[in-house]
Formats: sequence, structure tokens, C-alpha cells
Amino acid sequence: MPQPSHSSQGTKPKVVAAIPCFNTKRFIEDIVSRTKKYVDQVVAVDDGSYDGTAEAARAAGALVTSHDQNRGYGEAIRSCFEAARANTADVLVILDGDGQHNPDEIPRLLAPILRGEANLVIGSRFLSNKVDMPNYRKLGISVITFLFNLGSRTKISDAQSGFRSYHRKLFSDLPLTEKGMSISIETLEMARRKGAIIKEVPVTCRYAPSTPNLKAIRHGLCVALAVIKIRFKSLFWNSLGGGNA
Repeated sequence: MPQPSHSSQGTKPKVVAAIPCFNTKRFIEDIVSRTKKYVDQVVAVDDGSYDGTAEAARAAGALVTSHDQNRGYGEAIRSCFEAARANTADVLVILDGDGQHNPDEIPRLLAPILRGEANLVIGSRFLSNKVDMPNYRKLGISVITFLFNLGSRTKISDAQSGFRSYHRKLFSDLPLTEKGMSISIETLEMARRKGAIIKEVPVTCRYAPSTPNLKAIRHGLCVALAVIKIRFKSLFWNSLGGGNA
């Protein structure tokens, strides 16, 4: 993938923030209002909410893309990329609408792309000393990240972070297919195949008190299996001379 660049006329790049959300009315107005300070446009991708999330996001100044029903995280992320393309973004930043991500850290994720140093920037929770992550989450993310890094020349510290920024040369050409949280892995794997320059910056993350349950365990296992599938597919593709792994 070529070195990141913006307009040949030297104009200011257009930055769009996309916020996937589902029943986050209590957070979304604050998230949108704070995000607007750092980007040119905010798009809320409402994944079939029934609590008034879309109306609250619109009232706060966001454009709203709504799914007619809850389709899952993968579909929401695809809609984020579609919104960036439809609104002619040069840079896309994605952050969650549930209050976990801090919009005031957006400039940190944008800086490497705006300086032409990266195509994709990940907000890593493992590079910060300010993240009080539940141990079961930390273990699950560490296992998934280990599997993702296995056999790869490009290593990262947080494969499951949803707080990311993308250069248009990357988000304009990602034919994503995963439907659940594993889309986070698929996106990174496709970026690696394309030879994208990937950087990480430290971010904070706020967690509500929680304990491991059957749903969380099932989710972690599903993502881990998806990582193995995606990695094997990539290694096979690479063995045929398809590119970076």
C-alpha cells in the first residue's frame, strides 16, 4: 500500500467520525457533542435501537444511519465504512457509543495519519496505565491478540480495540464479511495483507462493573475461532504469493 497522503491540492483532509451504537441513549448525546470538537462530521450508526438512541444522536448534531433491526457489530462497522465513503471522508475514526471510549483522545488517533505516518491507527488499551480492565476481559483479549500475531511479521498489542482511525486508501477498499466482533480481526488482517502501515497509540477505556458469564465466554470462544480461521486463510493466501501476513 502506498505511503499515506491526502489531497494533491494541499487542502485540509476531511475527518469523519462514525459511532456504532445500540440502545445507548444515555451516552450518545455526550459522545456526539464531544466528538464534534475534533472532526468535520459525526455519523451515528444506530443498529436497531429501540430506546431513542437515533433521536438523541440527531439532536446532538450527528447524521444518523439506522438499521431496521439489530444486525450486530459487524454490520454496524460495515455501515461506518459506507458512511465514510458516502460523505467523502479522507480520514475515518470509529469509537463506541456506550461511553467506553473518550472522544478527547481522538486527536491522538488522528495524528499519525494526518502526519502521513500510518494508514491505520489502533487505540491500544494495553499501552496505557489508566485502564482498569476486568481480568477475564484482559485474558480473553490477550489470547485473541496472541493468536492474531502468531506467525505474523506485524505485531500489535490490542487486536480487539474498536477505537481506531483509518486513511481513505484503506477504508475505501475493505471487502469485509464477518458479522460479529470478529470483524475487528478481519479488518486488521486485510490491512496487513495490503501492506498497510499500522500504528498503535495508548488510550483509556471505561468499564462498567461486570463478571464473567456464559455469554461472555461463548463470545470469546467464537472470536478466538474466527481469528484462527482468518489467520489460516491469510497464511494460505500468503503461501501462494498473495502478499504480507
